[in-house]
Parts: sequence; C-alpha cells; structure tokens
Amino acid sequence: MSNTATQAPNPDYRTPDELAVEEQEPQGPTQSPKAIIIKLLVALGLGMLIIALPRPDNLPVEGHRLAAILVPIVFLWVSEAIPIGITALLATALMIVFKVTKSSAAWAPYANQAVMFVMMIIMFGVVLNEVGLAKRLLFWILRFAGTNVKRLSFFIAFSSTLLSSIFHDATITIIMLFAILPLFKSMGITPNKSNNLSKFFVILIPLAASAGGFGTLLGGGRCPLAVDITQRFILETTGVAVKIGFLKYAIIEFPICILTAVATWAIVYAIFRPKEKELPASVKIESMPKMSSAEVGVLSIFVCAFALWFAGDLTGWHVSVVAAMALAGFCTPGWVSFKTICDKFPWESWIVFGSGVSLGAAMLASGLGKFLAEMLLPLLQGQSSFVTYYGMGLFGSMLSSMMSNSAAVALSLPITLPMAEMMNMSVETVGLLSPMSTSFIMLVIGCPPTIIAYSTGYFNQVEFVKVAVPWCLLLLTICVLGALFYWPLLGLS
Repeated sequence: MSNTATQAPNPDYRTPDELAVEEQEPQGPTQSPKAIIIKLLVALGLGMLIIALPRPDNLPVEGHRLAAILVPIVFLWVSEAIPIGITALLATALMIVFKVTKSSAAWAPYANQAVMFVMMIIMFGVVLNEVGLAKRLLFWILRFAGTNVKRLSFFIAFSSTLLSSIFHDATITIIMLFAILPLFKSMGITPNKSNNLSKFFVILIPLAASAGGFGTLLGGGRCPLAVDITQRFILETTGVAVKIGFLKYAIIEFPICILTAVATWAIVYAIFRPKEKELPASVKIESMPKMSSAEVGVLSIFVCAFALWFAGDLTGWHVSVVAAMALAGFCTPGWVSFKTICDKFPWESWIVFGSGVSLGAAMLASGLGKFLAEMLLPLLQGQSSFVTYYGMGLFGSMLSSMMSNSAAVALSLPITLPMAEMMNMSVETVGLLSPMSTSFIMLVIGCPPTIIAYSTGYFNQVEFVKVAVPWCLLLLTICVLGALFYWPLLGLS
C-alpha cells in the first residue's frame, strides 16, 4: 500500500524532481572572490596579531599558539569565507603544524564516542524520513497542535525542551526536525529558498532541545558529571557528604525547564518572526494509510533503543553502542539501504562537530582553557551574587560553545567551586548551575542539536549567532534568578 497520504491539491506542491532542481538554485548572490580574499586576510591578521602579543607567564606556549589558531578559525566559521568543513579540517591540521598537539591526538576526537553517536543519530533522521515515519509524526503533530503557526511552534518548542530532559537532546532534535521538514518541502520552501518561517522552526527546535537537557540526570552527561564533581568537592573541603540524587536533582532543576522553554520560543519568534499566521490548509494531511512493515519495524527498533539507553547504568553500554545496533536493525531487513543513508548524510556538518571536539580537547591539554578561567573569573570577586553567578555561568556557556558541554563542566568546575568557597558563596549552587549554563551555546559547533539543524541547510551561521547570543544571555538570566529565589526555598543557601 502506498505511504502517500490523502490530501487536498496543493498549488505550491513540488515534485521530488522539481525540488531537486530548486535545491541547486542559489539562495542569493554568492560571495565574490574579493570578499573571500578580504575575509581570509582578516583571519590571517587576527592570527598574526595574537601570536605577536606577549605571552603571559601562566599561558603555556601551546596554549598561545592555539589561541592564534582558534580566533581566526571561529571568524572563518561565522563568516563562511570558505566551506565550513574545509575550515574544520584546516583547524585540526594547523594544530599539528604549529605543534599544539600531536597528530594522533588532533585527529582522534573525530572518532570520539560522542562524535560517533551524533553521526548515527543524524543517520536515524535519514531513516525516519526514508521509511515514512517522519511524515506520520508530522500528521499527528498537526492533528494535535493545528496549523496556527504560534500554537504549533509553541507546542514543538515546549515538547522538545521537556522531552530533552529525559531523552538525549540530539535524539529529540532529529525526531522533531525530520517531522517538520516535509511541511516546508510541501510548501516549496527549500534550503536555497529558506524564509523566516523555515528559519524560525529549524533554529527553534535545537535551541529548545538544548534548553531542556539539564532538567534531569538523564538529560546529558554534563548533569551527573557536575553532581559528581560538586559532591566530591564538598566532601573533600568540609568532610560533609552531600547527596544529590535523581529526585533531588529533578526538583531543583526541572521546574526551570518550563521557563527556559517559554523563553526560547519567545526569543526565536521575536527575531525570526514569520509573516505567516496560519500554515496553508493544503499542508494538513487528512489521513494516513496503515503503517507499512518498514515503519513498524523501524519504530519497534527505536523503542528498543530508547529502552536500552534508559538501562545504560545496568548494561554499561555507551549510547553509541545502542545506536550502532539500531542502525544494523534498520538496514539488515532491507527497510532502508545503508548506501541511501550515506548518500543523504550531511558529512560536512559532522566534520565540523568533530573539529569542535578536537579543539575543545586541545583547549584542555594546552592550558588555554585554564588560562582563560584564571584570567576572567577573578574579575567577579567583590561583585553582587547575581553578577558573580551570572559571570560564572557565562564562562561555562562560552566554553561550551567551543567544546562539548561535559568537557566545559570538567574544565570550569574545578576553578569555580574553589572560588565560590573563598567568596563564601554556595558551592552547591555553583555546581548545579553548571549543567544549566553549559546547555546554552552561542556557536553552531557548540552542541549536537545545533549541528544537526545546521546540516539541513535552512540557515547560515550568522543567522544562528543572531539569535543564539541573546537566547543564551536571556536563559542564563532566568537560571540565575531561579538559583537566587527558587533554590533557597528548597534549602540551597
């Protein structure tokens, strides 16, 4: 039986062949050779300027060289002077050339367990689309939330945030994105003809997912890591064993997810406000045929994968192991071909994520991350509680924008916790703010959800930064106010 749903004729509908042609059309004027040369010269000048600056005594030589690489690379990423995948590979190569790290250490993070998990999760999205589950999910979302743009987008944002506090934010992002993308294609909105409507939804979903990853200990690796570091620090410095279990953590953190969900929707809507109030009636799928055997099979394996992810503490398997087993389950019966998955996989964005992990590892190993912490965090001494907590949170967000959030937690807490103790601040509060602040990033490379969304091609990095920076600053404000006014009611001083 066909998987094509019964729906009203759509004058704006494009056949797959027509969409393929449209995909090749440029979105607007391409960069001139002169513009590209100017951007490359600016990047080179930034690097030369940093390397020419006197090196502080507490900054290792490798850290100084890494700074001279990192700043121009971030500029090239944001300006998109050259393809971002090439920039990513260039960043790793330069770390080897300038002896920031050995070649094995520079390239190894590309096969890091988190990077491989992101690769397989993006492949999940291709599978969802190929077997028809993405369209079926869109059918149920539209049936529940309707075609009103405000109501539909708020439902998606709120659901993404709350679900990401339980499931991995990358998983929620891929499910929601691939559910909504067929809607744009049915309206003739392609990556090369992206407008505020598509940019609004495609940016909203990953930011909403990131805004909820701290809600419970299941949301991401940064959450149990922050708890573990904080508990050990309190025990070592005071001799008092403080227990932050699953329930206590959820009571402290989860209610704030409700606020971050609403704030995420509001700020993305304000910046990329779509002119459409209602989606065309033609996009609403009136009915769906009975699920095919491929859909049933893929859905069954998805459910098993979620169960195994939840049982990770019992099995000891990393989430990437379960993802690999699921992919084998999708392809072995022939429900989808692995060649199709590879052909439709956005390899460039995945390479950028691998490069981000490599740069983050180099920041830790070279001493650049520690130098930045030692230079910036003392500026907070003597400030009000709000400014101090906010400054520590902003530092965590900045680190998380350039490395994995777990790495940002591991780097920042050993510095911020002793500072909190010296300043007679709540060590527990500083520790529990860390998984929040490292959830909010300002660059596309900062976390898997944003890399996944960027791989769709519906927005560029400048457009992302335009919304991500105010989003990050606003959500940090919400979390700090929650720590100052809500957490004391729970016994956190």
